[in-house]
Amino acid sequence: MKEFELKYGCNPNQKPAKIYMKDGSDLPIQVLCGRPGFINFLDAFNSWQLVKELKEATGLPSAASFKHVSPAGAAVGKALSEVDRKIYFVDPDLELSPIACAYIRARGADRLCSYGDWAALSDVCDAATAKYLKAEVSDGIIAPGYTEEALAILSTKKGGKYNVVQIDPNYVPAAQECKDVFGVTFEQGHNNFKIDESLLENIVSKNKDLPQQAKIDLIVSLITLKYTQSNSVCYVKDGQAIGVGAGQQSRIHCTRLAGSKADNWYLRQCPKVLNLPFVDGIRRADRDNAIDVYMSDEYDDVLREGEWQKYFKVRPEVLTAEEKKAWIATQSGVTCGSDAFFPFGDNVERARKSGVAYIAEPGGSIRDDNVIETADKYGIVLAFTGMRLFHH
Repeated sequence: MKEFELKYGCNPNQKPAKIYMKDGSDLPIQVLCGRPGFINFLDAFNSWQLVKELKEATGLPSAASFKHVSPAGAAVGKALSEVDRKIYFVDPDLELSPIACAYIRARGADRLCSYGDWAALSDVCDAATAKYLKAEVSDGIIAPGYTEEALAILSTKKGGKYNVVQIDPNYVPAAQECKDVFGVTFEQGHNNFKIDESLLENIVSKNKDLPQQAKIDLIVSLITLKYTQSNSVCYVKDGQAIGVGAGQQSRIHCTRLAGSKADNWYLRQCPKVLNLPFVDGIRRADRDNAIDVYMSDEYDDVLREGEWQKYFKVRPEVLTAEEKKAWIATQSGVTCGSDAFFPFGDNVERARKSGVAYIAEPGGSIRDDNVIETADKYGIVLAFTGMRLFHH
């Protein structure tokens, strides 16, 4: 396939639209089902790069959940715990493959933002992954292959219009890449920078104890950031991005946004949230929205008389600010990566409140001494990678 005609560009008024290879060669993809759009393909190609690199760096099956050219979540394929299955709404007896676990964890990081996502898998999509994905609201998927059963399942999604894209896993992009903005062509070298554990060797904090799991988590964070719209900060725990703060003009706003998402992810494990008495047959989107509002300061929107009956069998008790603060304070062992240096120690202060114990950032601020001092105040391990990871 030399080119693929799109329905329209970013918006319906932007026509005509298509994707093609400038050198006239075949596209490295096959569209097996549906008709992906302009933004779909932006998500597909960015997310594929992320999961491909994550698999290469960790050796583990990897997945991502993308929305508007940034990951809502990314994860490696570690087995789900009983609590994981409960907060991600997975049948406790359902057998899951490593790649299915990877996608469930990637989507579970921020289920609100993953609504209508683009899924990416580093490995062949199997039936277990397809069955889970079929029940979720999603725009499409990209993977290096599909089993016959998986393709049959996905081909029935959205009345046969679900976007299923297969990419050649051996495809290597051109060394130089171009982008047109306002009729002006920008050209740069493709970002082939390899992210691995060697980036974490320059530990500048007093505490230099960086366990293997924290190294893996920091690698997940940095690779996720490489494909997140900048400025960006990413919190990771146990091989799973639990908070991504993307596209903010201020670094501290990235850190706060990612931290608030990480806090929400952890709050979903709080007994009051885990045991919410939902009415039978509630739609997944309504359930996810109700959880999000219940945990927020606007909880009355789902708990007031005449509203709670739409979601719950009995009216839940309020999750108070004191209870939330106390629960979040029990979070620990979280890692945090930043795509550019922390200019002030306030970023470390905010990260610590979400249980962050390990940080990787490029370094190079004129206030690096303040950042290091703040990390030392809390015994946080701080590594300077020396590499900026901006993405636009």
